[in-house]
Amino acid sequence: MAGAVAVVILGGTGLYMVFHPAPNPAAEASGEAGHAEGEDGHAEGEEGHAEEAGGEEGVVALTPAQIQAADIAVVAVTGGGGGETRLAGRVEPMVDARAAVAAPVGGRVERVLVAAGQSVRAGQALAVLVSGDAATFRADADAAAASAAAARRAYERERDLEQAGVVARQGVEASHAQALSAEAAARAARARASAAGSPNASGRLNVTSPITGVVTSVQVGPGGFAAQGGVIAEVTNPARGELVFNAPPALAAQVHAGSQVHVQGPNGEFEAVVTGVAADAGEKSGATVIRARSTGASLPPAGSAVSGSVVTGGTAGSLTVPSEAVQTVEGANVVFVRTSEGFRAVPVLVGRQAGDRTEILRGLTGAERIAGANAFLLKAELAKGEAEHGH
Repeated sequence: MAGAVAVVILGGTGLYMVFHPAPNPAAEASGEAGHAEGEDGHAEGEEGHAEEAGGEEGVVALTPAQIQAADIAVVAVTGGGGGETRLAGRVEPMVDARAAVAAPVGGRVERVLVAAGQSVRAGQALAVLVSGDAATFRADADAAAASAAAARRAYERERDLEQAGVVARQGVEASHAQALSAEAAARAARARASAAGSPNASGRLNVTSPITGVVTSVQVGPGGFAAQGGVIAEVTNPARGELVFNAPPALAAQVHAGSQVHVQGPNGEFEAVVTGVAADAGEKSGATVIRARSTGASLPPAGSAVSGSVVTGGTAGSLTVPSEAVQTVEGANVVFVRTSEGFRAVPVLVGRQAGDRTEILRGLTGAERIAGANAFLLKAELAKGEAEHGH
């Protein structure tokens, strides 16, 4: 029937395209009413062509709900291009994310306040020591503070007498110098006591954690003796991890901070970005060490083995997309760029392929978001819409 609306539904995906068939030519020869009816059908046909094209050729109109129902992944275009090098690595805490907490002075372990696996905050006490050396440091600090106070009072008295004309100016200056010297000695004594853990008058002090994290080991027990510099406990912050890869020495000149790394871990695949490259970091092998951080996914636990692939040899400004994002439409390579209405097929010139990524030489700016996984559904829907239009 002229002016009827046909709806094509893509089974199981919730995708659809709406179009109107062209008017029936026989209606134009059937009198004034038929002529009017033909004009209406012609208008509806033009409207149908506009709706079918979505206002632009190569467009598949979809709502966010339909995109989600079809499980079409929308991903960003990333930099890269070139060959692929496979790397072996592991997850390690960052340099500032682990601490081996040592005894500031030698002493007897009075109490252990934590156990392995316990969460602690920065400044929390891990153990209590009793130290004769610490008691001496505290006594020296107290004595130096008393001497400084006495020298300051003596200077103030000399100054008052000098203003009254009782003593000479030279005596006041000597008293001032003695007060300054006593204050300097008091500051040094306080610093020594602070470095010793700020003990009380009995030489009792807390050994505290410098970072927030989880206690991974405790090296002492109550009643034992901790030597100065001996490790009391180890603390690691699991939230501050990084990826460390060992690479051939030649790779140091090809990888730089900002390079993309595709990582395979125990819990699946994720993307990372290089944060540093250290050439000849391996003392024996001379291997290059590459450090990277995840760009979104949570890292596996510290110590987990991972593998990565880094793209090398690309030119500046080159772009890559997931290989499954590149589809062939009417003999041309295209990617489906996300728009406010759905997706638009954009022709691209592809370059080299490394792993599961393909280099894009021309057609994209790098700012687009495109269809990745299940992009073939958009190709199928576009072809179906063109076939229906042909009828």
